[in-house]
Amino acid sequence: MTIRLPDPGGILRTYEPRTEPLAVTTGNPFTSRTVFSAAHVVADPYADVSPDSPAAVDWDATLAFRRHLWSHGLGVAEAMDTAQRGMGLDWAGAAELIRRSAAEAEAVGGLIACGVGTDQLTGPASLAEVRAAYEEQLALVEASGAQAILMASRALAAAAESPEDYLDVYGHLLRQSAEPVILHWLGPMFDPALEGYWGSSDLDAATEVFLQVIAAHPDKVDGIKVSLLDAEREVNLRRRLPDGVRCYTGDDFHYPELIAGDDKGFSHALLGIFDPLGPLAAEAVRVLDTGDTTGFRQLLDPTVALSRHLFQTPTRFYKTGVVFLAWLAGHQSHFTMVGGLQSARSLPHLARAYELADGLGLFPDPKLAEERMRNLLALYGVTQ
Repeated sequence: MTIRLPDPGGILRTYEPRTEPLAVTTGNPFTSRTVFSAAHVVADPYADVSPDSPAAVDWDATLAFRRHLWSHGLGVAEAMDTAQRGMGLDWAGAAELIRRSAAEAEAVGGLIACGVGTDQLTGPASLAEVRAAYEEQLALVEASGAQAILMASRALAAAAESPEDYLDVYGHLLRQSAEPVILHWLGPMFDPALEGYWGSSDLDAATEVFLQVIAAHPDKVDGIKVSLLDAEREVNLRRRLPDGVRCYTGDDFHYPELIAGDDKGFSHALLGIFDPLGPLAAEAVRVLDTGDTTGFRQLLDPTVALSRHLFQTPTRFYKTGVVFLAWLAGHQSHFTMVGGLQSARSLPHLARAYELADGLGLFPDPKLAEERMRNLLALYGVTQ
């Protein structure tokens, strides 16, 4: 059977869905790379809320998805951008998500790291207030037993007047952190409010400040997560890191080559695209564990087209495609998002995401995915 899908020009074209999923295996923990998937949250579709209301989360489905990722050997990067942090999920919701996910990780033996930010600040804030907000969140994450990811802060970007302000705030936090943290540099393509982070819109100058933070506290930095969608810049930064400090790629455009690496090193991974790619990504890393870089690239390279599609501008709305694919794959019963963000991408965009994901064999039940895609098309008035 075929299905008619709309293209951006409004023309319906015929697509023949796949009938069998890609065969993947599970196995031992990864040995060559540390790999985190940032994970989305599942909204409660029956909650009577508006886009401005606090997030109503389906906790059972949200935690079930994390167990799915852990079952394939992936770590979970919790309460990050992929979980709609600052785009539907406020600090109260994020705090509850961290507590619940960390407890679940302990119960199943899963690897978890959680985002630490300042999003409890809802208006202009001083540097002292920014530090206090970071401290509150860091204490909660450490108390949960999870590793901390120090995320870029909108409030700090607004309050800082110089690179020295960033050095002061981050130095203060790293000195008091109980265990080594992951530093997260999220570019303005993901969050426009982070323009000029580290004290400059010149990325070369910003990189120098970032490296100063790491060099001053290498024993407190497990690694860095870079989300600038610039592979060359990441490689150059990776080569300048102190010994023992890891680079976790956050580049959803160039991840296969960055994870594979070169004769001078490689990147580990902390990626939003591994939310929909979980089983396939895990399969690829296990192949890489055997030393088979070619086999790794043969599995992962074909996924880049889907990732580039989901993360196309405006990049910050990639979460819509991620949740859409989770619905098609049967990980949740609906296509509803906190903050009403399911409306952030067009029908042609979603149709192309379905086609690319189906072509990769990502759907455990291709017939279910096709049925759900047909239901969505009918809702938009597309007849088959």
